[in-house]
Amino acid sequence: MNISNTIAKLIMDMLEKDGSAEMQRNELAQLVGCVPSQINYVISSRFTPEQGYIVESRRGGGGYIRITRTAGGSKGNVIMHVLNHIGMSLDERTARAHIINLANSDIIQTQTAKIMIAAISDSCYRELPQPQKDKVRAAVFKQMLLQTI
Repeated sequence: MNISNTIAKLIMDMLEKDGSAEMQRNELAQLVGCVPSQINYVISSRFTPEQGYIVESRRGGGGYIRITRTAGGSKGNVIMHVLNHIGMSLDERTARAHIINLANSDIIQTQTAKIMIAAISDSCYRELPQPQKDKVRAAVFKQMLLQTI
């Protein structure tokens, strides 16, 4: 098992045990035998809002990283978390990841997910320049999410 998989497994074990994982970056790096930046890499690539996680971080001497699953809350809370992470523009890949995560967490039904994926597809916005596509997609996706609450 490579170092990234080892770090991810340790974090997942903490999440399964307690529902959240709180750690100090340096302590985890020492435990695994890697540099703290490797911990940052794993967290930023495998524990993203699109994948259903909230990551809080405080740097400094008493700093920590806290990771929680969004799927653990109510349907409304999970959707509001996604809404808060969308921003003013949204690319197709990120929107698709949000939708798949919501479907896998049983927040939305499979049929709803299919319709949402069709509505955020680049092919729907082919006449628009890319920056506008992402802005329109964000607005459409937000409205679809609000309708599911």
